[in-house]
Amino acid sequence: MKTRTTPKLPRTVALRRTLAAVSLAAAVAITGCTQQSDSSGASDAGGASDAGGQQQSQQQASDGGGAQAAAPDLSDVPDPVAEVNGEKISKEDFSTSYEQQYQQAAMQQQSTGQAVDEDQLKQQVAQQLVDNLLLQQGAKDAGIEASDEDIDATLKQIGAQNGMTSADEVVKALEQQGMDEEQIRSEAAKQFTITTFIDKKAGIGDPTDEELKTAYDQMVQQQEQAAGQTGQTGGEQAQTPAFEDVEDQLAQQVKAQKEGEAAQSIADELEKSGDVTINL
Repeated sequence: MKTRTTPKLPRTVALRRTLAAVSLAAAVAITGCTQQSDSSGASDAGGASDAGGQQQSQQQASDGGGAQAAAPDLSDVPDPVAEVNGEKISKEDFSTSYEQQYQQAAMQQQSTGQAVDEDQLKQQVAQQLVDNLLLQQGAKDAGIEASDEDIDATLKQIGAQNGMTSADEVVKALEQQGMDEEQIRSEAAKQFTITTFIDKKAGIGDPTDEELKTAYDQMVQQQEQAAGQTGQTGGEQAQTPAFEDVEDQLAQQVKAQKEGEAAQSIADELEKSGDVTINL
């Protein structure tokens, strides 16, 4: 079994961003749609919050913030990259996910002048793909399947996180990224089955009123800190939304944070009891 390396990015983010090497939420954000604020305090709440940083970095690059990152070196990547309980993770799937994360890391590091640690990033991406496959297998073993209604609801939720109002809008946005509708719905189905599996196994329900109030207080505090760091005056600061206006958004973020934390623990358990080989 491959020894874990310490990733630079939290694996809770990987849950939402790296389902079968394709990022639905991040890909939607790349289209330039409005990304919801991550100032609720649930910084590890999933790929939607992480995708917001990717969107910002890509916008900076398009505005002249730096040259396009060089293509990553994948010549030493084996095929398959890993095997998980008899299922293989191909070099092609790995490359798709790795190139997305490499470009993001390269753009984020332009300001520091530091090169991307490709060896560490490869190990991180491989582990993310293993974790997601383990969770997919766990969901399948638990008999969890996604109906058309479940898929539509998942796409609509992703859309809501990016300023969209329907599943059709999400499909159109992802088609701009080169995905076809069948692939999009397949990835949404995987996301639904994994999330449902985690919720059932970890007993995750709707957030309590106390949890939502804590998340709201953190959001307000972070907004005030951000305003102070940028030197904004009282008249320049964005008005803090009322709790009732962001309650649903906070509920999604709090639940997503719990799911991310549980996902890491469940994936660890499944890996220990399974047959996993990472060939990097």
